[in-house]
Amino acid sequence: MKPTVARGVRLTLSLLILVFLVIFATKVNWHDIGRSIRDVSRPLLLGAALVNLASVVVKAVRWWVFLRPIGATSLPLALRATFAGAGLNNVLVANGGEAARVVFVSRSAHIPSAKVLATLALERLFELVGYVVLLSLAATFLELPGNLSHVKPFAIAALVGMAALLVWLLRRPDFVETIAGPKPASWQGRLKQYGSRFIGTIAQVSSGPRFLAALLLSVAAWALQVATYEMTAQAAHLPMTNVATIAALLAVNVGFALRLSPGNVGIFQTAYAAVAVAFGMDRNQAIAVAFLIQAQQILPVTLIGVALAPEFIFKARKRRKDDAMGEIPSASRR
Repeated sequence: MKPTVARGVRLTLSLLILVFLVIFATKVNWHDIGRSIRDVSRPLLLGAALVNLASVVVKAVRWWVFLRPIGATSLPLALRATFAGAGLNNVLVANGGEAARVVFVSRSAHIPSAKVLATLALERLFELVGYVVLLSLAATFLELPGNLSHVKPFAIAALVGMAALLVWLLRRPDFVETIAGPKPASWQGRLKQYGSRFIGTIAQVSSGPRFLAALLLSVAAWALQVATYEMTAQAAHLPMTNVATIAALLAVNVGFALRLSPGNVGIFQTAYAAVAVAFGMDRNQAIAVAFLIQAQQILPVTLIGVALAPEFIFKARKRRKDDAMGEIPSASRR
């Protein structure tokens, strides 16, 4: 895509998001929302924030499971990169922190970025697997409202597809990396070499025990998110049931792979409130709870990310520019 076209698309999307946020802001009762936030139980809210932080730690451990076979054996490094990447995701659109944490681990552990990217791809895959498992179980065993009750066939189909993909990764034919010889002169050759490293690493780290560990960690991470949502609702005196909480979690994470606004602010509140209203909850009180959930997900995680990896947070933009100009060639030199 040409730069002018890309800038035009970004500008149009930004304007649409701005219009949506303005409309959202004019449709809510800010007085009621402020009152709900002021009346919150601070001990319960603090507990929910700690549970949310625990879910980020679990995700870092899940990534570490795949990083260890490629030589990145430091769990603190995985934790630093995960928190810093999550912090960047909170202030950027389209989950920009994911690409940046690949660079961080690659440069810190002196491992080709293609290999780190492959481990991150598997970690993100199991995030999706956990979501699909939760969606399938909820659609099968819980009474969901409205359109959510009709997703059962799609959820089961997605679960079968995920299982088939994981089985294929485990039973795939052996793959041999073709990285010997001098560095390719053309960008096509470097891209092919980068792809070879990426696919070879996925073949290298795919194993039954690692997949089982990643699956269990994914279930734990999503369970901690359910607990975070439920504790926050209780702190704000919103009587959300377990079923309503799970339905809200599923709804707000439908587009977790792509954030249309920094932190998905506005979009998150709209989705959460829609589910809460479907369960008979007050809309403005639900929006207040959604703001509190996001405050826990954004503020502590971003602050910890800055504390653990300040150079990563503040220089991420420059690094992304450097990567766009030469990350693939530099990886191929290793």
